[in-house]
Amino acid sequence: MGNLYTKLKVFHYKDKVDSLPSAVDKILPPVHIRIKPTNICTHNCTYCAYRVSNLQLGKDMDQRDFIPRRKMMEIVEDIIDMGVRAVTFSGGGDPFCYPCLAEIAEKLAASSVKFSSLTNGALLCGEAAKVFAHNAKWLRISMDGWNDESYSAYRGVEHGEFNKILKNIEDFKGYGGKCYLGVCIIVDRRNAAHIYELISQLKNRGVDSVKIAPCIVSNIGKDNNDYHKDIFDEVKNQISKALDNFAAEDFEIFDSYHSQLETFEKKYTWCPYLQILPIIGADCNIYSCQDKAYNLDEGLIGSIKETRFKDFWFLNKDKFFKINPSVHCNHHCVADGKNKLLLDYLNVDKEHLDFV
Repeated sequence: MGNLYTKLKVFHYKDKVDSLPSAVDKILPPVHIRIKPTNICTHNCTYCAYRVSNLQLGKDMDQRDFIPRRKMMEIVEDIIDMGVRAVTFSGGGDPFCYPCLAEIAEKLAASSVKFSSLTNGALLCGEAAKVFAHNAKWLRISMDGWNDESYSAYRGVEHGEFNKILKNIEDFKGYGGKCYLGVCIIVDRRNAAHIYELISQLKNRGVDSVKIAPCIVSNIGKDNNDYHKDIFDEVKNQISKALDNFAAEDFEIFDSYHSQLETFEKKYTWCPYLQILPIIGADCNIYSCQDKAYNLDEGLIGSIKETRFKDFWFLNKDKFFKINPSVHCNHHCVADGKNKLLLDYLNVDKEHLDFV
């Protein structure tokens, strides 16, 4: 299998990359879209960035919002018609709480658009789970607790939920199909000593991939570094041990524990990635990225409540340049490394291009 997590994927879409700057008139469709169909969630994770008050992500989110079925069908029709390559369902809430998810997934499955989902796994059962098992490209479950007691403490759920999630994982793999099933372990000080233990359990349950990532506790990069400083070496040692003992051709362990703990300061003044991977929120607003979702002051590109997505997208390129990362985005940003590569490519001196 090739590299699933490389920052260079977008360079396989050269026409799209070259269309990004403001000086280029032609607007091409996004390559990938995240859709947040609902803000309802069955879990109440203590660190959830959409629900804690000290993070800018989700600050204007209404937990009652959801995309009406008729609007969702319209969005999916536009996505197919525009030639968007992929859709990921995410939160906000948990996509599997959305009652029309199986129907929407089947519509995408009948098209050329690839699709995937993030989920807590609690409702990964029944028709929707089977549709995803047989048709989705990948699905990733977020986890933190390493046993039933710790899992319930993290997520405010009844005892037994941890074992239910593990059973859903086993059943999902048992449905057959080629959906790549991953788990993302969110690391904080409580579970830092249990990463190896949890990876071992997940491998035994049949998941294809485990990603290890840090819990984000602040909009300030130094605060996150300080939070993880005391556990950093222990977590890295456990990941290294897991790689030595468990990594195989059919079981990937991806260490993302370091890459999201860098400075959050941005030096660049426009964001290429918001034209590549925008967000459609459950409030029918378009946001620049998953780190700005439900931030009406600084992340909103516009609304599609009263217009079709494809009409909104191709109207007025100026809307893609009103967000200045050096001013508005000095916080965690999943696209930062990708943006730096894109801007380095786009800002090359054409007169010296031949001197490779």
